Amino acid sequence: MTPRIWLIAGPTASGKSALALRLALATGAEIVGADALQIYRDLPILTARPTAAEQGLVPHHLVGSVDGADGWSVGRWLDATRTVLTEISARGRDAVVVGGTGLYFHALTQGLAQVPTVPVAVRAQAQEVFDEGGEAAFRGMLRGIDPASEGRISAGDRQRLVRAWEVWLATGQSLTDWQASSAGGLPPGSWSGAVIAPDRAAVYERCDARLAGMMEAGVLAEVATLTARKLNPALPILKAVGYPQLAAHLGGELSLDEAVQAAQRETRRYAKRQMTWMRGQMADWPKIETLDPDAQWRSFLALNPDLTL
Repeated sequence: MTPRIWLIAGPTASGKSALALRLALATGAEIVGADALQIYRDLPILTARPTAAEQGLVPHHLVGSVDGADGWSVGRWLDATRTVLTEISARGRDAVVVGGTGLYFHALTQGLAQVPTVPVAVRAQAQEVFDEGGEAAFRGMLRGIDPASEGRISAGDRQRLVRAWEVWLATGQSLTDWQASSAGGLPPGSWSGAVIAPDRAAVYERCDARLAGMMEAGVLAEVATLTARKLNPALPILKAVGYPQLAAHLGGELSLDEAVQAAQRETRRYAKRQMTWMRGQMADWPKIETLDPDAQWRSFLALNPDLTL
C-alpha cells in the first residue's frame, strides 16, 4: 500500500500534538512538525514542543531542530518538508504533519509562489517608507496596489506588510498575484486533512491554564537564556507568543503577575487568529469539534473509516 500523509491542524492548546502522536503510534507513522516556532530548539516549554519522551516514542522531524539565530521562512520549511516526506515514503512509512501554522499547510497543499529575490536596497526602501508614515498610512498605500494582502494581514504585523510592499516595488506585481500563480503542492488525493475546531471559550481556558503550567515548568529560565544571547530582534524566535511579555518581566518592566496576564492575553489572541484563519482557509477540511482526547480520536477514526489499525 502507498504510504499515506495525514495533515492535522489546529489552534494552540487544542490537543493536536497528542492526536498526532496517537495516530503515529497506531499506524507506525513518523511525525513532521508544521509549527513556525516549535522548529527552534530554544523555547521548548513556551512553544509547547513535544517532550523528549514523546519524541522518543515516534520519529519527529522539523521539531526542535533549528537554532533560534537561524530564522526560517515558509519557503525553507516547505523545501525541508518535501525532502522529509520523500524520505519517510521511501522507508514505507506513513507521515503525520501536525502544527498550528496555517500558512505552512497552505504552502504544502497549494504550493508556494516563486517570488523573485528582492534586492537589499529595495527592502531597505520599503522599511523606510513604513518608518516615515507609520502603519496606518502604509496600509493605505498598500491597499492601493494590493488590497487583498492589506486586508488579510493582521494589525501590527509589520514584517508581512513590508513584505507585500517590497515585492510590488521589486517586481511591479502584487504579492497576491504572485501567490495566485503558486505551484508545487502535494498532489490531489495524496493526503488527508483534519482541523481541530473546538469552542473558542474552551480553547481560551486551555491557553490560560497551559501558560500557568509553563510557569511551574520553568519557562522563565529558558526565556532568560534566550534573552542573554541578544539575538537580532527581527528573528522569528523572539516573536514567540508570550516571549516579549516574559522578557519584559525579566528586564524589570513588568511585574510577574502583569507579565503572565499579558502573555495569557496574547496567547488567547493568537489562538483566535489561528481559528479565524483556519475557518477561512481550511473551510473544506473535515472538522474535529472537541477538546477531549478520546473524543478527538473517535472523531478522527470516523473521518477515516478506511484506516486499518
